[in-house]
Amino acid sequence: MAKTLYGAVVISLLSISSASAQQASDTIAPERATGTASASRVEARDFMVAAANPLAAQAGRDILAAGGNAIDAMVAVQAVLGLVEPQSSGLGGGAFLVYYDADAKRLTTFDGRETAPMDATPKLFLDDAGQPLKFMDAVVGGRSVGTPGTVRLLEDVQKRYGKENWPILWKPAAKLAREGFAVSPRLASLIAAEGDALKRYEGARTYFFDQSGAALKAGHILKNPDYAETVEAIATGGADAFYRGPIAEDIVKTVRGARDNPGVLSPVDLATYHIKERKPVCFAYRALDICGMGPPSSGGIAISQMLGMTENFDLKALGPENVESWRIIGDAQRLAFADRERYVADTDFQPLPIKGLLDKAYLGERAKLLDGDKALAKDAVKAGEPEWDHAMLFGRDAAIELPSTSHFVIVDKQGNVVSMTTTIENGFGSRLMTNGFLLNNELTDFSFKTHDGAFAVANRVEPGKRPRSSMAPTIVMKDGKPLLAIGSPGGSQIIGYVAQALIAYIDWGMPVEQIVAQPHLINRFGTYDIEAGTTAEKFAEPLKALGYEVKPGQMTSGLHAIEITGNGLVGSADPRREGVALGE
Repeated sequence: MAKTLYGAVVISLLSISSASAQQASDTIAPERATGTASASRVEARDFMVAAANPLAAQAGRDILAAGGNAIDAMVAVQAVLGLVEPQSSGLGGGAFLVYYDADAKRLTTFDGRETAPMDATPKLFLDDAGQPLKFMDAVVGGRSVGTPGTVRLLEDVQKRYGKENWPILWKPAAKLAREGFAVSPRLASLIAAEGDALKRYEGARTYFFDQSGAALKAGHILKNPDYAETVEAIATGGADAFYRGPIAEDIVKTVRGARDNPGVLSPVDLATYHIKERKPVCFAYRALDICGMGPPSSGGIAISQMLGMTENFDLKALGPENVESWRIIGDAQRLAFADRERYVADTDFQPLPIKGLLDKAYLGERAKLLDGDKALAKDAVKAGEPEWDHAMLFGRDAAIELPSTSHFVIVDKQGNVVSMTTTIENGFGSRLMTNGFLLNNELTDFSFKTHDGAFAVANRVEPGKRPRSSMAPTIVMKDGKPLLAIGSPGGSQIIGYVAQALIAYIDWGMPVEQIVAQPHLINRFGTYDIEAGTTAEKFAEPLKALGYEVKPGQMTSGLHAIEITGNGLVGSADPRREGVALGE
């Protein structure tokens, strides 16, 4: 079977890796598309993959078609994404996985988040005067690089749940890396937009630009033999080939030797990295259970809090065309973000009032703040006082989280479900490249300041700690069975993207192709962001009349969703990016 599986994958991938892949990518909206296009609806009987690039989705689909399961497909999808969508995720980054095990009828989560090096200090992102660095000054170079977690997550979870031989799952990515793939319109536009920052270090400069210094164009056939050698080493030697030996040595050398901005990652950080299985955060909403990642992700908590406040209002009756719905949703998000900023961090380092934050009575009290008919005043939006299991006070956070990342969902024939958000943080991460892949800049997800007055900041830098994230891979459960798998990239806007999609699905009865394509309206910090060039702009003046500052702009979500129905699977990919849903 192993030989048959590999043959099926390679034939299928090669059939779309050049001319047909370019033809497909020509019809895909680039990175800054406005989201006005409708998303496709894909139906399947047995299995489905929805991912951010057609080549990655095809790799996962072929694994499933040849008898592999959702976890096997997860490895192949991530390996190919790291090659064809390197600016968003890859071997040099981390991931969160929400997984439903059909045999055990059990939902669980796995934390493959990067960790701060053991040599990191609270002053990592402070200048000589003790002031926080400018964000991009901290990002580019080795200072921002945390210990990557993705490869260890893939291996540990595949050993536990996978069916196929590990080496087979890496061969599609290795083959594409050696044969080449067509640079997509989105990747080409991002390379061009990145310009000098991406040229700062030789590895990225020689890979993403031609000999004249021009950014690679869409359609250019890009080969990456270094990446092929890396994935072949992992295929043969397992995750240890990444975390120990020559690859690990090159990672450390690249981080510590970065010109102008060296980091402190060490061989010990890599050799001792491990993933963590964590209990999912689940919240009952309208007779369904919304289940996602707990800390160090803030996604599951913040989405649950938003829904816990909005469930006190009849959003179904109000509908998506009523500005009152968006007043309630927007201010519920502001209140959830106030709690997020104050309380959420890595629970291995900080006690958190998770039960208190998700308590229905607490959220009911918070929802009373939304009973008015105007936008909440700025001084009314502050962290609440949930009940604590431990007494603790925290200061306000000062972390910045910019959009990049990728998300994919998989359902196999046996009913196993994968919802995984994967990232190297900012677009192109630290801009450092080694062995064919980019290294993350995840440490900039920590708060740059460590104290707020007399109070410590929960999400401060500490050795071995995992920075807070907004990633929100989610599985909706109905009567103990999975109903919907969903998630998105987008930095701190992820929380709003996923929560809005869930409200549209549950309260407004929209099908999956509409919930991933609907125009976005998000309010995290007081300014109401509305998606420019879409029908969301019709709410600009009504929102201003309610007292909001309104800011139109690009909001490039990458929502991918699969619904599990009694008649099979229904999936869709966000039309703002170049993803697809494929099934059989």
